[in-house]
Amino acid sequence: MRFAIKTSPQNTTWSDMLAVWQAADDIELFESAWNFDHFYPIFSDPTGPCLEGWTTLAALAQATKRLRVGVLVTGIHYRHPAVLANMAAALDIISDGRLELGIGAGWNEEESEAYGIELGTVKERFERFEEATQILISLLTQESTTFEGKYYQLKEARNEPKGVQRPHPPILIGGGGEKKTLRFVAQYAQHWNVPGGTTEDFTRKLGILREHCAAIGRDPSEITTSTHIRLGEDHDYAKTAAEAEEFKAAGLDLAIIYLPTPHTPAVLEPLAAALAQINR
Repeated sequence: MRFAIKTSPQNTTWSDMLAVWQAADDIELFESAWNFDHFYPIFSDPTGPCLEGWTTLAALAQATKRLRVGVLVTGIHYRHPAVLANMAAALDIISDGRLELGIGAGWNEEESEAYGIELGTVKERFERFEEATQILISLLTQESTTFEGKYYQLKEARNEPKGVQRPHPPILIGGGGEKKTLRFVAQYAQHWNVPGGTTEDFTRKLGILREHCAAIGRDPSEITTSTHIRLGEDHDYAKTAAEAEEFKAAGLDLAIIYLPTPHTPAVLEPLAAALAQINR
């Protein structure tokens, strides 16, 4: 099993997040680090502070040397996919090829309504998401892109320079929807993040993902699987490691440890020591 950290840029300060990422960059056990894409704090007081995800990610990429970096996940409706493709290519260059491109259909009604950004019905979200994914892949790989969809239209659109990674930065799709999300993962993604649930849930959904892969002739081993595992405010490292070990037994590839706020690099060494026992 491999390991990563996630720091939500909410109810925190830039200096605290920076300190955590720079400390994690020096701990070999952590292969990647992630933030999220929201404008209001989630699952807490929405009036609190929340730093914008892609801006902070670019700065954190510049402040680190080794960690792979990503937004888990980008709400696709917040930015036109052509704009996002340019952002991703630029950040892949800035990070010297360390970007993981995390995307999802979007779900946050509160901030969407507040900003006047159309979220749409569930059906509309997934239709738009598939179009956006196709556009992202094309703009990140092709010389020019012409696209005529229900939600997006592009005419000989260009995105230069391309990122460092070929054919494009790995695409992570987050979500657990069995009919659409997992089909999109099979068709477009190199990484699937199941947002939560039990190991039994993961095992069942992994089986469905494999069915979707079989239907299109894709090898499911090409797709990294990950989930969030929370380190509680009590900093119970043994409990976090035990949960990660359960997911390892279920076949999970990557445990992304969601760090509590306030963020502090002091949690990283004992967390890494506890996690390291899993692979011994």
